[in-house]
Amino acid sequence: MKYIKTKRLILRDWQDSDIHPFIKMNQDPDVRRYFPSRLSEEDSRNFIREAQKDIEDRGFGLFAIERRDNGAFIGFAGMQVLEEDGPFRLEFLPCIEIGWRLSKRNWNQGFATEAALGVLKFAERHTDIKEIYALAAQRNQPSINVMEKIGMDRVGEISHPLVEDGHSLKPHIVYKMTI
Repeated sequence: MKYIKTKRLILRDWQDSDIHPFIKMNQDPDVRRYFPSRLSEEDSRNFIREAQKDIEDRGFGLFAIERRDNGAFIGFAGMQVLEEDGPFRLEFLPCIEIGWRLSKRNWNQGFATEAALGVLKFAERHTDIKEIYALAAQRNQPSINVMEKIGMDRVGEISHPLVEDGHSLKPHIVYKMTI
């Protein structure tokens, strides 16, 4: 099912044809530069299963992104629930987090911003979500740029609980937007 259409993108359910490009994307060290490790094939498959289950159960989630001009899968964008019983111990939990990840060949073309804006419009029209958060490693300037382009405000910093102490990716920045 197609949930969000923008000028150049379709955000939709995950398809079997997305599996191998997604695995390949998560093995790319540049794509995973702001994560502690690359995802294994099994972890990528589990991500897809969990993302699709969220879409089916909640009506929103981390949608697969397809380019409208050539039908190619290029990554994902969407929203997910960060639960109180998850790894984060933050005062604003539970909350909705917006996120995205694109294959390297689709960087620097405005796709992440376009997809994120589409997700925000979807949230305004189809959910009762009132605020959205975003988290990024402090040194992940590309994602921080997207957060700022879509109108989010920096509201704090955290130490990511799943990143080992002393790792350069431990410090994260928190952004927020009221819808």
